Amino acid sequence: MESLLPFLLFAFVASITPGPTNILVLSHSSRRGLAATLPIIFGACLAAALIVFAVGFGVGETLLQFPRVQQAMAWGGVLWLSWLAWQIFQSAPPSLDPTTPRDEGLSVFAAATLQLVNPKVWMMAVAVVSVFVGGGDKTLRLVVLSLMFLLVSLPCMTLWALLGVGSARAFGSPQAFKRMNTALAFLLLVSAWLTVLV
Repeated sequence: MESLLPFLLFAFVASITPGPTNILVLSHSSRRGLAATLPIIFGACLAAALIVFAVGFGVGETLLQFPRVQQAMAWGGVLWLSWLAWQIFQSAPPSLDPTTPRDEGLSVFAAATLQLVNPKVWMMAVAVVSVFVGGGDKTLRLVVLSLMFLLVSLPCMTLWALLGVGSARAFGSPQAFKRMNTALAFLLLVSAWLTVLV
């Protein structure tokens, strides 16, 4: 598979660059810690890898044939991300008291579902299939590419979670943490709305 190295580079860039899922992972880990965020990371990365696999078997071509479905997915994703941005904006700083109950945060199901309505993930999957699948045994190549995408995206998202944990330590005061939440909510809104306005 001579195209594996370019694919790994593509998967790295697609996974490490800022996007809605990365911002949510950063926010979640800053409030809940790395251990509580790892299942979210796994759910989001697994869902994205499965979308690559599904697109390879024709789901992407079906979506491209129905622009209204694409628009509905885009708007559904934007509205949901806007709601999540509002939740981040409203969230209180984490309490230093260990007896205080923590908020629930993002669920694994919600992180995986986010990938299903995220137009960027679907366009990335269409790019992967059209550029890297090529000839030969299509099923084997799709399995390998999906697995490689999963293995590349896991450490990339984990890096974002570590940034969140580090930022929570850096912002010791509730006011600083609130400013960070405001900035993250704004970034999430911008990244969400750019998908439908550009």
